[in-house]
Amino acid sequence: MNEFQLKYGTNPNQKPARIYMADGSDLPVQILNGRPGYINFLDAFNSWQLVRDLKKALGQPAAASFKHVSPAGAAIGLPLDETLRAMYHIAPETELSPLACAYARARGADRMSSFGDWIALSDVCDLSTAKLIQHEVSDGIIAPGYDADALEVLKSKKKGGYAVVQIDADYEPKPLETRTVFGVTFEQGRQDLDISNETMLQNVVTENKVISDEQRRDLIISLIVLKYTQSNSVCYVQDGQTIGVGAGQQSRVHCTRLAGQKADNWQLRHMPKVLDLPFRADIAKPNRDNAIDVYIGDTPEDVIGDDVWAETFTEQPAPLTAEEKRAWLNAVTGVSLGSDAFFPFGDNIERARRSGVTAIVQPGGSIRDAQVIDTCNKYGIAMAFCGIRLFHH
Repeated sequence: MNEFQLKYGTNPNQKPARIYMADGSDLPVQILNGRPGYINFLDAFNSWQLVRDLKKALGQPAAASFKHVSPAGAAIGLPLDETLRAMYHIAPETELSPLACAYARARGADRMSSFGDWIALSDVCDLSTAKLIQHEVSDGIIAPGYDADALEVLKSKKKGGYAVVQIDADYEPKPLETRTVFGVTFEQGRQDLDISNETMLQNVVTENKVISDEQRRDLIISLIVLKYTQSNSVCYVQDGQTIGVGAGQQSRVHCTRLAGQKADNWQLRHMPKVLDLPFRADIAKPNRDNAIDVYIGDTPEDVIGDDVWAETFTEQPAPLTAEEKRAWLNAVTGVSLGSDAFFPFGDNIERARRSGVTAIVQPGGSIRDAQVIDTCNKYGIAMAFCGIRLFHH
């Protein structure tokens, strides 16, 4: 198949629309179910590259949850403890393969943003992973293959219309890529940068030069995620998964704050007071996620107020105070942070350390590098300069 006709382009009024191979070769994908759209394929091809890179760099199954051409979450397949299972709405007795763990972590990083996501898997989709996906609101999936029983589960989603795409794992595009904007064709070399400990984490510029193996793994995850995130972008990672991705911000500190708030929300969801919220049995997972997000935010009265709490809970929850939240977050440590371009001011470090960041990787090259390094030294944060920018547009 050399081309695939799309229902429409980015918006319904943008017709005609298709994907095709300009050189006349076959597309590297097969559509096994449903009818993916223009944005679906943008998410699919970006997210596939991300999980492929994670698998190559770290040797473990990887998954990504994409929305609007940026990852809401990405992770490798480390096991889930009881707390993460509770946070991600997964029963204790549910058997999870490493690939299923990767997707649970990717989806659980920012469940609000992942609503209606596009999924990418580095490995053949197994039944364990398909059963998780079966109960999530999602638009489609791309993977290098599907077990027969997993494919049947996925085909049952969205009344049989769920988009399932299989990609040729051996496909490699040409080294030059083109795009057209306003009738003008752009050409550049593909971003095929190798991201590894050896290429990115050798130049530690702070007084603290100790970066653990786990932190190095997480810093590599952050850089690979940034490689496929709309710029400006900053990524917080802990325990093999993203916990806050800030994408497409014009100001870097705004990006750091946005991603930091998402990381803080992920940390707060660990609190017993949050895990024990008395939800009504008829409240669906997306509504639970929304209620949790509001509960830990600045306007909890919107879900636990006297006039509304009974719509969601079996009893009125006590508020989560600002003092309780700050005390919990003050105990967080070991978070890793990556930035796709240099930090121009130390305010980014000040914000990052409030979310428990102890290791950072960024390109360096600002005229205020010394100030940024001094701010890291003030808090004992280790920081490496990778020397290479990772803008993605």
